[in-house]
This record gives sequence, C-alpha cells and structure tokens, in this order.
Amino acid sequence: MSTHRNRYRRIATILERHGLGLGLGLLGLEKWIPFNKGVLGHARRAEPYTNPEHVRLALEELGPTFIKLGQLLSTRSDLLPAAYLAELAKLQDGAPSEDWEPMKAVIREELGADPEQLFAQFDPQPLAAASIGQAYAATLHDGTEAVVKVRRPGAVAQIHEDLEILQNLADRADKRWESARQYNLPGIVEEFSRSLLAELDYLQEGRNAERFAADFTGSTDVAIPQVFWETSTSRVLTLERMRGLRVDDLTALNTAGIDRHQLAERGANLILTMVFENRFFHADPHPGNMFIQPDGSIALIDFGMVGHLDEDVTDQLSEVLLTFTQGDLDALTTAVLALSVTKDAPDRDDLHRSLAAFIGLYRGRPLSEINLSHLLGQLLALLRHQHLQLPQQTALLFKVLMMTEGLAAELDPQFDMLQALTPFSERLAQHQLSLPALAKRWAKASADAGALLLELPATLRRMRQILDTNGFEVHLRAAELEPLVGRAERIGNRLIAGLIAAALVNGIGELVSNNTKWRSREGVMIGAGAGVASALGGYLLWTMRRRR
Repeated sequence: MSTHRNRYRRIATILERHGLGLGLGLLGLEKWIPFNKGVLGHARRAEPYTNPEHVRLALEELGPTFIKLGQLLSTRSDLLPAAYLAELAKLQDGAPSEDWEPMKAVIREELGADPEQLFAQFDPQPLAAASIGQAYAATLHDGTEAVVKVRRPGAVAQIHEDLEILQNLADRADKRWESARQYNLPGIVEEFSRSLLAELDYLQEGRNAERFAADFTGSTDVAIPQVFWETSTSRVLTLERMRGLRVDDLTALNTAGIDRHQLAERGANLILTMVFENRFFHADPHPGNMFIQPDGSIALIDFGMVGHLDEDVTDQLSEVLLTFTQGDLDALTTAVLALSVTKDAPDRDDLHRSLAAFIGLYRGRPLSEINLSHLLGQLLALLRHQHLQLPQQTALLFKVLMMTEGLAAELDPQFDMLQALTPFSERLAQHQLSLPALAKRWAKASADAGALLLELPATLRRMRQILDTNGFEVHLRAAELEPLVGRAERIGNRLIAGLIAAALVNGIGELVSNNTKWRSREGVMIGAGAGVASALGGYLLWTMRRRR
C-alpha cells in the first residue's frame, strides 16, 4: 500500500466522512484514519442522507474511476438492492472543464498541428466535459460539422492507480468478508478494469461506431456518425456531429409532429435488433445519447460503452426464455444455473422452490399485463437471494432492456415491451431447435467427449503419481470444520466421562470386596466416589438424550 499512500488515505477519509466506516475494516483501510471517529462532517441538509445517497456521494468525491464503477454497479441488479441501483443510476460522468491550453497541447501532440490548422473552425469552449475527456465543436475543411473528443492529460495515470487500488481492496475484502467471497469481488473488479481501459482508447470507440454503422447499413431508422480517421488517435477522436431533438423532450417531439408510438417501436426494435440479431449493443442508451431527426430516425452517439454476447451466453439466454415460457420448472432451474456464476455450490432445491413461486406469479397472464422491467427485477432479486451472479455482459443486457422499456413507456404509456420482444425470442428459440444448431451442439459435445477420452490416460497417470508421492491434500474452511470439531469435542467429553465413571465404579467395587470392616475414612471415599460416578452417569444419559 505504501506506493499509493496518499490515495489510500483519501479513500479512507471519504468513506469515513460518509458514514461508511464499517467498510474500512473489511477493506483493510482502518489504519489510514486511526484516530478519526467520524467527526469529519459533510454538507448538511434538512433530511439526513440515506445510506445509498452516502455511497453515491462518496463515489463522486473519489473521482472518475469510482464514478465509472458506480455506473457499472447500477446495472448489477443481481448484486445490489433496488435503492442502491436507483441512487447509483444518478451518477453522471461530469467534471469541471479543463483549461484550453493543456487540451490544445494534447491535440498538437497527437495530430502534429494546432486545431486551427487541422480544422476550418474549432470552438475552444467545450460542448461537454466528462471525467475522462472533453468534446469540442469543429468544422472540417469540406464544411462537415464534427465533434472532437480529447482525453484529459493525466487521466490514464490516475485511472491505472485507482484500478490497482481497487483490485487490492477487492482481494482484501475477499479474504476478510464472507459475503464478498460469495460474489467474487476480485472477478468483478477485473472485468470492470478491462471495460474501463477499453473505454479510454478512443480508437476502440471509433471502431465500435463503424461496426454499428456496418450492422445497420441501409437502415432508415438509425443514423450512426462517421469517423474521420485522419484526425483521430487513441487520445483524440473526430466524429460527424449529430443533431436533433432529445428523445425525452416530449413537448418538442409533439411540436415537430413526431409520432411517439412509432418512435417507441422504432427505438425498441433498434435495441432488440442489436441484442438478439447482431449480439453487439449500445450499453448506455440514455436520452442524452439519442437524438431524433426530422424524419423520425434515431441518431446514436457515444460508443465507448458497448456490450457483446457470445454464442454460449446467447444459447443460455434463449434456454431460459424457452423454459420459462413453457413452464418447465426443472429445465428452467438447470438453465438458470448454467447462466449464473457462483463460488459456492448452489442449493438447487431451494432455487427450484424459488423459481416455482416466480413462475406462479406469471402463469396464465397475457403478455400485455406483464411489465418486463418488473419481471427482470424480480428474477434478479431471486438470483441475489440465492447468491447467484450473472456474467457482466448479461447483467448489462438486462439493464439495457429495462432502460429501453422505461424510455419507450415514457414516449408511449401504452407501449408493450414484451410484445415487441416476442418475435425476437421466437426466432431465437427456432434457431436453437433448428437442425444446423442441433448439429452444431452435437458436434461440440462430441468434440468435448473426444477430448476427455484423449486426456483420460494422462489424467489417470497424474492421479497415480500423486498417490505414489504425497497423496491428496484436502483443504477445508474454518466454518466447515467447526461442526466437526464440536462433535469430536462432545464425543471426547463423553468418552472421558465414561472412563472416569468406570474407573470409579471399579475402585468402589475393589474397596467393598476387600474390606469386611469399613472405617469412617473408607466410607467417605466410597460415598464420594459413588456420588461422582452417579453424576457422570447422569451427564452421559443427558447428552445421549439431547443428541437423539
């Protein structure tokens, strides 16, 4: 910790200020504020802050890395209760504007010239300021309007330091905190680190934009900005400027004569096509990233955060959808376990009972009466109760579907998200049951079985070598040993009591048989021995009865 001493101290101080001192011990940060008893103070207001609000405020104070972490956690309904999700969803990736000269220096370093030479016009006042970079309005020499995103100086170094600290804290919590072990915090931080580092690379964002443009080539429902690669690097990105009405500006949409019902259908189909057909989707479709053009088409911006579903996850999702609609409880339990991840062995019977109650809530109800967000929220709460965790991409997908339904319902309160989802899920199920898909799964299973057979002789040789050398080592957690140790102690106590009682009975018998005339001392010894033996016998009878 010594290499990041100041940063650790600041993290500990901010957590303590917001009443999160319990986390200091779990994260191993208590030594950084040894004398602080929480009297650091923060902004006061009439109503005290709730715990979720304190968490959000602490993340905002800690800066861009922790803001991004909070934004990611706001998508993890399988990890956090609804109150925390709602509060973390308020986190905005905003920051005070950076001075123009440092940002201009970045452009000069990356592109080899000042922006006044590279562009016909360039406005030094930023359109938007985020924690990682700032966006500026510019005009190309051919008259095309553009937006130039420039990464802040020093942003990467700070994020790398914070990611290293987060990984250390997650490892410590995993060792100290039983609940953390159930949710694999080190794995969550590792996935988050990969996602955030990819977002730092503007070249990757440009490639994402081009992939979306390729996926929707010829579509009149969506517009994707063009990337101008000649003025783009990993720290500077130049994109076509997209204009239009914000998708949540209902008054402006009505004034412009935009059909909001059609717009809701268009937006939902756009996201569902990304997810279920392209398997590559915009992971942050909030209103600020969607502009409605005069013809009703949707212009998308900001492609730093994207989601992608590999074939295995898509197959698992389709299996969950299929078994849920069929009401096959056993198959649904298997499908949910296959989709989820956990460090501990799950209780299948308990999950089976929970899913039975879950299915019972929706059995026989028409789709028009089912709210998709509510359904997904209940499913995620069920998984959280069972200590089951979704892969990050699947959790992100659920969040995007819930955001899409909320936005569509705002445009058209009568919009039925499940009705829009039905044709996509049906095509997915048909694909799963098609001959090519079945043949592919059979081929994969055959290949796996063949690989296992080929590896079997080597595996058996390794097992024999282990048995011939040191044998097997069995590792048990302390919590697993406690019942065994307690039972061994009880057995040992009863055995010792029995031996003592037997010795006393034997001794009394010897005294009685060898002495015809008892003296008072011998009588006292025999009485005391009989009393102790009776007490020990009573103890044995009591423990045996309690055990039964």
